[in-house]
Amino acid sequence: MGQVVQATDAEYEARTGAEGWVLVDFWAPWCGPCKALGPILEQIASERDITVVKVNTDENPLNAGRLGVRGIPAMFLYNNGEKVSNMTGMAPKAKLDAWLNQSGA
Repeated sequence: MGQVVQATDAEYEARTGAEGWVLVDFWAPWCGPCKALGPILEQIASERDITVVKVNTDENPLNAGRLGVRGIPAMFLYNNGEKVSNMTGMAPKAKLDAWLNQSGA
């Protein structure tokens, strides 16, 4: 189904501009909720036709800053290069599935 990939600031536009659904996860290694969210996003990628793009904000702060990310984890959902929705904070899988379904993913 989907896949999970890492991305740098330089790769951000190419990853989010791809065809299909892309969920960007802004995270950091020291962030406990981010660590808890990782396996949930891997499970979602295995169940849906979606690419999860993980961006480490410690190493790649540019796009997080440009998008106004104030807290992590922060997720941005794109479809065919267009930003559809965003969500901040840890969420259980059921809430993430509902958010994705509501967004049309």
